Amino acid sequence: MVPKRREMDPAIWSRLPEDLLDHVLSFLPPKMLLKLRSTCKHFNSLLFSPSFLSKTKCSSSAFSCFILLSHPQCYDQYPLYDSTHGTWRRLSLPYSLLLPSAATLLSSSKGLLCFSLPSSSSFLVCNLVTLSSRTIDFPTYPFDFELLTLVSTPSGYKIFMLFAKSFPNYAFVYDSTDQSWSKFDIDGFPLTILSQSSHQEGVFYKEPFSIVRFDLENGIWETPNDANDHMTMMLPHELTFFRLVNDGEESNRLYLIGGVGRNGISTTMKLWELGCGGNWIEVERVPEMMCRKFMSVCYHNYDHVYCFWHQGMICVCCYTWPEILYYNVARRTWHWLPSCPSLPHKWSCGFRWFSFLPHLYALV
Repeated sequence: MVPKRREMDPAIWSRLPEDLLDHVLSFLPPKMLLKLRSTCKHFNSLLFSPSFLSKTKCSSSAFSCFILLSHPQCYDQYPLYDSTHGTWRRLSLPYSLLLPSAATLLSSSKGLLCFSLPSSSSFLVCNLVTLSSRTIDFPTYPFDFELLTLVSTPSGYKIFMLFAKSFPNYAFVYDSTDQSWSKFDIDGFPLTILSQSSHQEGVFYKEPFSIVRFDLENGIWETPNDANDHMTMMLPHELTFFRLVNDGEESNRLYLIGGVGRNGISTTMKLWELGCGGNWIEVERVPEMMCRKFMSVCYHNYDHVYCFWHQGMICVCCYTWPEILYYNVARRTWHWLPSCPSLPHKWSCGFRWFSFLPHLYALV
């Protein structure tokens, strides 16, 4: 005879100590936690309380890691490459976060995405896992910036915006902790030629043959002119272009990938790592056939080249080509990312790739 199942008295659950409840809930998978949010206001607030965050077992590692493709024609659906399982998916924005067609994805950082809303001179920062978002109004006009970088911090995030067409050049930094903008002048740094940024202890910006660093914490611009500065280094010879990328980990390794050649034409591409003595150490050379293909698709227009770090991969991309050349740092091998099967071949420009690591507790 099967024993009759007994239901637990609700009065017992109501007297369960909060510390014990936090401990039990911390073992739930992320999907279950998200479902619990909609059951009651208490659970919704509990899941984002400091005491629960200190106990939870969930992090970005509990989710798959994606490489997200942004294109002007896919403003409501985004192709995603699941680098954890090696498959393609599509991301449809939820109804609560539907954006106007003029919105553009500009930057991503640890689960947060930053879109521009040109019609209102503002930005939208959102976490697609928690369906939370915030609209951030830009304080001045014109809304015409050369570069924007979203940088996650332990307490929130910062948005770095660079205006290099005007004179003198200047930058704005938004801090989510106090929801304020700060302006910084760029006297003495002619940042007229810029490319994709890389952040390590701040944000780095490159000119053709030099490096300038902006420290997000104190708002100071620095050049590698101090003999004791770890940024003092000789760049590799015969560079036609270069990009910086750091691994985003505690090791904070800084890499440089660039074309090598003469008369402004790259014949090879190489990867270097910044050594302890401030010298660039050659790590790998891009295989000849891969290098030829990449150079042919960017038509030697190196302004279209950018790179980013994604889960142990250094990804090298071009705005005019829907493929990614990446270097697996652990295996020391070069690969092409598999082509997206749903991407029409007629699209010829405007491709922008981002590392997207869904995170339950990336604060908006």
